[in-house]
Amino acid sequence: MRRVLAFNYVLKGPDGNVLDASERGQPLPFLEGAGQIIPKLEEEIKDLKEGDKKTVKIAAKDAYGEVRDNMFMDVPKEELAHLPQLEIGSHLRLELGQGAHIVRVTKITDSHVTLDGNHPLAGQDLEFSVEMALIREATTEEVLHGHPHGLHGNSGH
Repeated sequence: MRRVLAFNYVLKGPDGNVLDASERGQPLPFLEGAGQIIPKLEEEIKDLKEGDKKTVKIAAKDAYGEVRDNMFMDVPKEELAHLPQLEIGSHLRLELGQGAHIVRVTKITDSHVTLDGNHPLAGQDLEFSVEMALIREATTEEVLHGHPHGLHGNSGH
């Protein structure tokens, strides 16, 4: 039996600042075993019962990975000349051979722009404060589709 679990969360970075949180009254649902949340987080919360709370600390290597040097690329500035609002911190969507990737501009010189393809949370230890809101059996359709159809399994695509 596969389950859908839904949880409320507050995500903090290594400095204790809040990075993300679930919307009030809108817990995040996921299909157990479908790889929809960080595997280490799923492992830590899968045995909770509805109403249970837990703080889960996840090392960077088990979250979004360490910062990888091979995810940085220098691009000639003229190749991005069509982007008028190019500035450090901007996010760009690149269409590469293996699909679309979001990259962040980290440096701009007279001749080149440095793009970082690492996940924005790469290299950061994370802390999740979790409250399990709902646990139910997944519907056949959810298992076939590989994701939950809303909190109660009745919303379509």
